[in-house]
Amino acid sequence: MSSDTRLPDADYVVLGSRIALGLDGGFAVAVPARLRLLEAAGAREPLMLSVDGQPPEVHAAQRQAFVDGGHVPEASRVRNLVDELLAGGDWLSRVGTPGGPTPGVAYRTVRDAADRPVVSLPVFENDPEWHLRDANVIVHTPDGDRVLRGFRGLYIAWLEAIADSRRLAAGDPDRLFVVVCESRQIGEALVDWDDPRVRLVHTVHNSHLPAPHDDPEAPVTGLWERWLRTLDAYDAVVWPTAAQRDDVAQRFGDPGTFHAVPNTIELGDEPAPTASRDPHRVVMLNRLAPQKRVDLAVQAWPAVVAAVPDAHLDVYGDGPLRDELQALIDRLGVGGSVTLHGATAERDVVFDRSSVFLTSTAFEGQGLSIAEALARGLPVVSTDARYGPREAVGDAGLLVPPGDVEALSGALIGLLQDDARRAALAGHAREAAEAFTPDAVRPALVAALRAAVEHPSRRARS
Repeated sequence: MSSDTRLPDADYVVLGSRIALGLDGGFAVAVPARLRLLEAAGAREPLMLSVDGQPPEVHAAQRQAFVDGGHVPEASRVRNLVDELLAGGDWLSRVGTPGGPTPGVAYRTVRDAADRPVVSLPVFENDPEWHLRDANVIVHTPDGDRVLRGFRGLYIAWLEAIADSRRLAAGDPDRLFVVVCESRQIGEALVDWDDPRVRLVHTVHNSHLPAPHDDPEAPVTGLWERWLRTLDAYDAVVWPTAAQRDDVAQRFGDPGTFHAVPNTIELGDEPAPTASRDPHRVVMLNRLAPQKRVDLAVQAWPAVVAAVPDAHLDVYGDGPLRDELQALIDRLGVGGSVTLHGATAERDVVFDRSSVFLTSTAFEGQGLSIAEALARGLPVVSTDARYGPREAVGDAGLLVPPGDVEALSGALIGLLQDDARRAALAGHAREAAEAFTPDAVRPALVAALRAAVEHPSRRARS
């Protein structure tokens, strides 16, 4: 393996608040794909970690789903903080200092299978900054209670235990430990971790822009505004598109740590030939959530089916807007040509019988489903949303202004009525998808991590 595709020697973990297939959309596919990419680049048994508080049996099912889907090589690579709190261990008796509850703060006690208290967690109702509060987390040990500085102290103590175990196995007490933060709340909680043997790399998964998500100069508020204030603390920041990286750098400054590294897909076998596809079947694959604006596609459809009477729109995915979208379909009288199918485990089969992939999204981080559709030889009609579609589609599709129903229907009608143009765009699809394969992306990820590892920690105190 050449040096530009091999990681520096260190231990690597990816860490999210929650990573669950079926619940977290493309995020739950992109994170384990990054884990596989790390291993392919030479990382020794990288781990996928989470801190969400579901019961151990839920986490066990989630781990098995990742294994069954081929997302991770084995269940032992997927670990959860709460599971390991309940399992106990010597690491818990060594953390923190003797102490008790913070006065005036409510607590929730987590108990093991024998009903023994393991840890008491502070409760902050309706507080978006709960993860940054300093109220004591109490660890109950046989030798007495010990306290940590809030959830951030608990997270760091767990990660330190994993890092120390890895260092002991390697026989190297100074071995670097690289944490790839996949969630903003996690990154914010770790910015005070000043161990010089640790590197924090932060990834981005969505647009930072407020609604309507199309003005890079719009005031950024809430979670994004708070996270952007921590940019200087990360040893590398990984953006899924060059456009978002550049917009943030121009407005907020690049501390010299910004990298564009898209999420990856598997190119797979050659897709079905054009002759075997339904020439007037359009497919969508996304969560039925406000961000995806599937309602715009439905609103565009009466004009499409009026111009192309045998056109059909298959919508795959589930989410909170399903009933609302079905009501819109019924109200517009397009129930005979628009079908909400729900989630599917047969993505490639669905793509291979279709002729056009459609997304009417309002905003994206990257839009992984576009690359997946391109890999199956599908031309794409997409809104030109920030961020992702423009960098993915290239010569393999058409972009229309976000929110423009008339432009959306016009682009679809034009493609469905022009077999030659549709075939020409489809001819570029696989080439466009190749930019998102692991082999294509690996050098950029390695470069980002190498830059982080080869420079001193940005948080270590002199």
